[in-house]
Amino acid sequence: MKSKNLSEKILRSVKSKGFKHIELPSVIETNHIVQRSGESFRKFIFSFIDQTGNELCLRPDLTIASCLRYLEKNLKGKEKIYYSGQAYRKAQNIKDSIIRDQIGFEIIGSQDEKNDDKEIINTSLKSLKNFNYSSGNITIGNVEIFNLLISKLDIPKRWKLRLARHFWRENYFNDLLKRIETNSDVDPTIVEVDKKRYLRMLKDDQTTVVASRTFKEILERFDKKIKDPRRASKGSNISKIIKEFLRIKCPINNAAKELNKFFKKHKINLVVDQKYFPISKNKISKVNVVFSTAFGRQLEYYTGMVFKIDIKSKSKIINCCNGGRYDKLISDLGSKKQTSAVGAAFNLNY
Repeated sequence: MKSKNLSEKILRSVKSKGFKHIELPSVIETNHIVQRSGESFRKFIFSFIDQTGNELCLRPDLTIASCLRYLEKNLKGKEKIYYSGQAYRKAQNIKDSIIRDQIGFEIIGSQDEKNDDKEIINTSLKSLKNFNYSSGNITIGNVEIFNLLISKLDIPKRWKLRLARHFWRENYFNDLLKRIETNSDVDPTIVEVDKKRYLRMLKDDQTTVVASRTFKEILERFDKKIKDPRRASKGSNISKIIKEFLRIKCPINNAAKELNKFFKKHKINLVVDQKYFPISKNKISKVNVVFSTAFGRQLEYYTGMVFKIDIKSKSKIINCCNGGRYDKLISDLGSKKQTSAVGAAFNLNY
């Protein structure tokens, strides 16, 4: 680790906030990672096949390993836990380390989500006191607000799902916005052909089954799709609204004011209270606190509040801590019910 002394100090800070220590497995099933992050992530993991033919990998992420533990042990109720160890991930830059030394802490299974968010950030800030730095910034975002905005926009349901699903993939997300502007996912020639087929099928027996669906179901779906907004001008306006939303960045105590001004301007039926945010002060000790609607695109599994802490040490900017809420992760890993979860991790490789 970068500093054993620093690690021990952080661990003491976390433990003093009532978190209990747990051990995590170093090897997990590869499909848990690939299902969450996609096949494209496979190139970053160290995987192998065991004697029974199952594909396993060294843990590339401690949060997923922790949530798997909660699921596999069939745990119930609230847990405040912390752990430390190494995550293993191939780097895009050959100069970067493939081993990441981390200290993580989480609150899982609690019903008091807003207070849990505050506790995770307060624990992070307390642990930050163990670092030697001159100044810092904590950036706070919220994926839930973005999803609420998307749900209110006048766009087809398929586009709402796409935008919400790919928010974390910034380049692809920007490509989706371009496609919304031009309606390029719809080939007008094919639409006209489908319209003719639609009119012919209306005259046929509606109970006829094709590919496990009746003509009636197929026609209802097509009718709904063809009535979706098709005009490029409308899509262009939607794209502008989303881009404007993602440019909102301000001191945290102005977050609700700026968001509500944006919602009112575009006649979007949403209102945010300043109490919605886990911090209301613009500065805590040497750390400035800002809100950014565009922040939160690092990991797919975030569902609500997200944050990062950057510090300046010896003229170098260091991203030392990242965290957020991931309420769907445990259910995505196989649980039959959704379990709330929020956490953060310190990176000691810098």
